[in-house]
Amino acid sequence: MRRSDIVTGLDIGGSSVRLLVCAREEGHLKVLGVNKKPCNGLRKGVVVDIEETVNAIGKAVEEAERVAGVPVERAIVSIGGNHVTAQRAKGLVSVSRADGEVSSEDIDRALASAQAVVSPETAANREIIHVVPRSFTLDNQSDIRDPVGMNGLRLEADTLIITGSIPFIRNLSKCVDQAGIEIEGLVASPLAAAQAVLNRRQKELGVAVVDIGMGTTSVVVFEEDQLMFASSLPVGAGHVTNDIAIGLRTSIEVAEKVKLEYGFAVAKDISPKKEINLSKISKNEESTVKVKDIAEIIEARTEEIFRLVNKELKRVRRDGMLPAGIVLTGGGAKLPGIADLAKKEFHLPAQVGFPLKLEGVSETLDDPAYAVVTGLVLWEQIERGSIHRGRVISEITKKIPDFMKSVHKMKDWFKTFLP
Repeated sequence: MRRSDIVTGLDIGGSSVRLLVCAREEGHLKVLGVNKKPCNGLRKGVVVDIEETVNAIGKAVEEAERVAGVPVERAIVSIGGNHVTAQRAKGLVSVSRADGEVSSEDIDRALASAQAVVSPETAANREIIHVVPRSFTLDNQSDIRDPVGMNGLRLEADTLIITGSIPFIRNLSKCVDQAGIEIEGLVASPLAAAQAVLNRRQKELGVAVVDIGMGTTSVVVFEEDQLMFASSLPVGAGHVTNDIAIGLRTSIEVAEKVKLEYGFAVAKDISPKKEINLSKISKNEESTVKVKDIAEIIEARTEEIFRLVNKELKRVRRDGMLPAGIVLTGGGAKLPGIADLAKKEFHLPAQVGFPLKLEGVSETLDDPAYAVVTGLVLWEQIERGSIHRGRVISEITKKIPDFMKSVHKMKDWFKTFLP
């Protein structure tokens, strides 16, 4: 199998590394291998232990290669954390052709002009990850989705620019490079998750994807098939575990097991008589606790996360205003009852988002925690034109040192948000 026929997604999260290897067959993706390894090298999306992260990536790659039967040399890599931010920017250019017909080159120049809006102070410490076109204005005609072929004199691009901290991008890239993997591109985690769990109808109506990771919760909002908002909060599922550990006076390891095996997001649905003996989870524990007490701890923290998310929606006046509601992804979305709690807190429809099913052995991927890694391989398909739905430009940092020159600058990034 040719190297170019292999598509790999690498999601480096706060508690684990997930790797998905697919083969491109006649425009479709077939799963060859998927692997997950624990990783404690990141905190809130930021590398804090390079050796731990490199080892986790290496182990995931090694096992995925054994299952897939092909070498893994390159990957699309996720990037997250609350250092990843978004800002609106507009770029204005004159149409270059004498007959006034807009070309793809004019669009590129307008998008480049929008990037120049980023302030010098910001540009000194941050790097552009994505430039997402929201709409275009040609002379006095606004809200144009694709102006190519139209006639006019002045073209304006309304964009959402997503940036990340240069040192944090550099450290993440270094970990991947030292694990022997060439980075084909960096993709913001919530955009990848949205790619895996949303359909065109939801994006048209208006929807928010809430990706609950270990240390952060990311939010992206789509409306009229356009990305209109992106944000990240420094709180996630790990804080729920911490609260359980404090409430039960037990270790983080035991608290995590209790959350996964007995956790529930809505306390009122739990019988007050139901109890668990912690000695069944750990021989170092002897106490008995009520499952309802655990649910109350989980519900309190999850409500807090949802309230913070709702504040972000209020910033763009979309609280209670999204017909397609809330789609929850990430490992934190696996708590039973969490969709019901989200409906109550957001006053909107809510559901847990599962990744688009791929061909091959993909039962493992039927899990909201695999939304990002699935979205990464779908993102690569779009870049190659196998799926045509618009355009997003992405650039990897130009300021990383020589040892990371294998990281490609990615321009004319694929068709995804505009029809």
